[in-house]
Amino acid sequence: MNFLAHLYLSGDSEEILVGNFIADFVKGKPAAHLPENVVKGIALHRLIDTFTDTHPVVRQSIRRLQPAYHKYAGVIVDIFYDHFLASNWSVFSKESLPAFATKTYSLINEHKAVLPVTMHEMFHYMQQQNWLVSYAQIEGVASVLQGMARRTTFLSNMELAIHDLERDYTAYSKEFLNFFPIVIEYVQEWCSINLKSS
Repeated sequence: MNFLAHLYLSGDSEEILVGNFIADFVKGKPAAHLPENVVKGIALHRLIDTFTDTHPVVRQSIRRLQPAYHKYAGVIVDIFYDHFLASNWSVFSKESLPAFATKTYSLINEHKAVLPVTMHEMFHYMQQQNWLVSYAQIEGVASVLQGMARRTTFLSNMELAIHDLERDYTAYSKEFLNFFPIVIEYVQEWCSINLKSS
């Protein structure tokens, strides 16, 4: 799951969403000054990642990419799945994707003091280029893959994965649509247990 899926899966809690958003930039134990629900959002993000990365349906998507992209295959699948969430947004939300994106950018800006410094530049570009909405288009996915390929330490060839998406589009779409309702249910169960006092 990439940014859009994590944000969607955060539900109605602003602090859970903020924690879920910053989690990849928080290494180890979250700082003590963070609000309780931001910390829970970080925990939720990590649980979603573990659940996703080990699920048989997702593993099927990853295996298709591994021969060409090796350790980056899972990262690419995360981006592909955000594309399918964006392009099927009305299946999962009554709110339009542009409205969700605008609301989410605004909410994160309100909590910008919580964002790790290393996220500020990235978040600026996310808003400026409207990444959350751009995921719905193949061109947007291509742009994200190109950006990630530039930032990898080693040669990843991730920018070429857009051709894999186009070639096996139906297979990835089917896998996403099979998996996403499962992760929604998993998150709802976790929230019902862990957010009772929020």
